[in-house]
Amino acid sequence: MRKLHLMSIREAAQTGILSEYALRMMIKRGELPAIFVGKKALINYDALCNMIAKRTGGEIENENMEDRIEVTQ
Repeated sequence: MRKLHLMSIREAAQTGILSEYALRMMIKRGELPAIFVGKKALINYDALCNMIAKRTGGEIENENMEDRIEVTQ
């Protein structure tokens, strides 16, 4: 069973990786996949960290992982 670690845009922005505006624009341009529940967008935080690490050639630590929402499939 695979666990998804979903966060709202605001929660992801509070980690300091990217601003809310940047995350919203990435979703709007189709660069960042999101799951919509009503009007609320949820993003896979681990996938976001991996995507940014690939683009920057660095590594991102997941410091605020206690705050994430876990969804099991």
